Amino acid sequence: METTIEIAGREIPVRISPHPRARRITMRLARDADAVRITVPAGISEKRGLDFALSRRDWIIGQLERRPAAVPFAPGARIPFRGEMHVVTHAAGRRGTVWREDGDEMARLCVAGAPEHLARRLTDWLKRQAREDLLRACTRDSRLMDLSFRRISVRDQKSRWGSCSARGNLNFSWRLIFAPPFVLDYLAAHEVAHLAEMNHSARFWKLVHRHCPHVDAAEEWLRDHGRTLHRWGAEG
Repeated sequence: METTIEIAGREIPVRISPHPRARRITMRLARDADAVRITVPAGISEKRGLDFALSRRDWIIGQLERRPAAVPFAPGARIPFRGEMHVVTHAAGRRGTVWREDGDEMARLCVAGAPEHLARRLTDWLKRQAREDLLRACTRDSRLMDLSFRRISVRDQKSRWGSCSARGNLNFSWRLIFAPPFVLDYLAAHEVAHLAEMNHSARFWKLVHRHCPHVDAAEEWLRDHGRTLHRWGAEG
């Protein structure tokens, strides 16, 4: 069920989804939009889910107010690249697509071509960088774990940073390119380990920890900063 609720003069989209393993009604903000996601146990009416949201208006408003503002890709925008801040620069009259340059105060991501294509060109380049980094990390980890995957895909995933299919395909959010490399490395090891253990058992975590020394630091970083990864390149 998809609907909207009005809170403080704002129309907030709401999606209510039943889940067979849910034991109680839960609510969260969507990672990439000012919208509410509600999960209800099987047999619980969607109306009860909607009433749950309406009873927690103050929580919703508080979460929205704390959400970082969107930062569109435009000249002068400051965005992270592999965990370090860079300023986006339009390189008018230059050849090429996108490249990185060191700067006196801040490194630059230079985008050539017509200004109206800057956001698309930068997005495409960042996706390629994310895929290259993830392919390198997953190839390394799969060799160390004596496992193999079929292919790697990068997408703008909303609900998770990575996933592993039963057929051995690894999927990741391209937005991991904004995070420090140790976070991307952890997600790579996490999903590669799922090739052996399609669960989160003790054996799974033992395998991850054996090949990734910074599991706890990466998990903490994602808890503290993960939601900010969706602000970069979003329209305000």
